[in-house]
Formats: sequence, structure tokens, C-alpha cells
Amino acid sequence: MPEKKDQKRFDFEAALEELERLVGRLEKGDLSLEESLKEFERGVALTRSCQQELKHAEQKVRKLTEDGGTEDFDADDLV
Repeated sequence: MPEKKDQKRFDFEAALEELERLVGRLEKGDLSLEESLKEFERGVALTRSCQQELKHAEQKVRKLTEDGGTEDFDADDLV
């Protein structure tokens, strides 16, 4: 049986896909103001979660390559 921690694990790819769908719905312009605001709020939350996950991944890479003498990179350059 999987651990509870694994069940709550953030799925970066799924979040990006959901964000793309949200943007598509918002760009269509078929939503009411209330629905648009709700979708926008969800999009902001997804964006923040994705940014946090990217920063976490960047920290892992830096830690792993600390002794390897490789150059650091900025996650913002990947977007």
C-alpha cells in the first residue's frame, strides 16, 4: 500500500496540462465573470506550485553537482 506522502506528491506534468486547459478556456471567452475568476485563481495556484517544484528541482541539481564542478543554472532560464 502506498504511503500517504506519495499520494499527495505533486505531479508537475499534470499541473502543466491543467494549466494549459485553463488558459484555453479563459482565452475562448465563453465563461462568466465568476467562472473566469475561479479558473484564474486556480491557474495562479497551479503556476505557483509549478514554480515551487522547479525551484526544488533546481536545488536538488545544485546539491548533486556541488562537488562535480559543473556550472549552476537558473530555473527561470528554462521557461
